[in-house]
Amino acid sequence: MDARRVDLLMQVDGMTCDGCAEAVRRAILRIDPQAHVVVDLDHGRVALTTDAQSLTIAEALDQAGYTATAMTG
Repeated sequence: MDARRVDLLMQVDGMTCDGCAEAVRRAILRIDPQAHVVVDLDHGRVALTTDAQSLTIAEALDQAGYTATAMTG
């Protein structure tokens, strides 16, 4: 198994409440149950440590009804 974990920062549009933040968290954890996920609802960002690719995470969030884009820095 490839255990390469990476830190990602993603802009997630469409999160408006704590329920949205929890839905985003759950969508990511379905892809990678070992991910460390921190949702910043006020700024619409999600910081995570995962072994999943950012595109895979973005697609999962899209299916959950959110628009996610990987950010740098």
